[in-house]
Amino acid sequence: MGVLVAKEEDDNVSLTNKINADLREKMAKTQNPEEDDPDFEDAEYLAQYKKTGRFTWVWFILIALAIASLTYIILT
Repeated sequence: MGVLVAKEEDDNVSLTNKINADLREKMAKTQNPEEDDPDFEDAEYLAQYKKTGRFTWVWFILIALAIASLTYIILT
C-alpha cells in the first residue's frame, strides 16, 4: 500500500527546490557547452592513436562467427 503526499505537505520543500535548481543549472551547462572547453580532436592523448584499419571487417566476421557458434552450442 502506498501513501499519497500532497505537494503542500512535503516537509522538505526548501531542499527539493534547492536540488531542482542545482539540476537545472547542471542541465543548462551540459546543453550549452562553454567555448573554453578543449577540442578533443586536438587533445594530446589522441595523438598516438590511429584510425580504424582496413582489416576491420575481419573482426566483424569473427565476432559474428563467435555469436553464431555460441547460439548453436546453446540451442543444441
